Amino acid sequence: QVHVVESGGGLVQAGGSLKLSCAASGRTFSNYAMGWFRQAPGKERGFVAAVSRRGGATSYADSVKGRFTISRDNAKNTVYLQLNSLKPEDTAVYSCAASVRVGAPLIPASYDYWGQGTQVTVSS
Repeated sequence: QVHVVESGGGLVQAGGSLKLSCAASGRTFSNYAMGWFRQAPGKERGFVAAVSRRGGATSYADSVKGRFTISRDNAKNTVYLQLNSLKPEDTAVYSCAASVRVGAPLIPASYDYWGQGTQVTVSS
């Protein structure tokens, strides 16, 4: 089992930046791929980014490529999401999740443990 806790969300102006953190505990962190998902009002939860167990592989949604960066520090049991050049359409609740799968999975069903989510709001 893995306990996942996100932090770093907030209100920012369009074009600004945020850095989200996701701290995990309970089992060996390096045994899990980690992913970020987001859900906007009235929309289904969608994939944002993922990173493999040792950080060697990453996946990004087309809508965030070139703007967001996922990384992990296994010594700190933490995964990060750097959000740059933010747009109003990035507004959503961002959730972190852990997966026992190999690689960097893109679908929610591949993830086993989920955090509570953190709100990101981008004003125009």
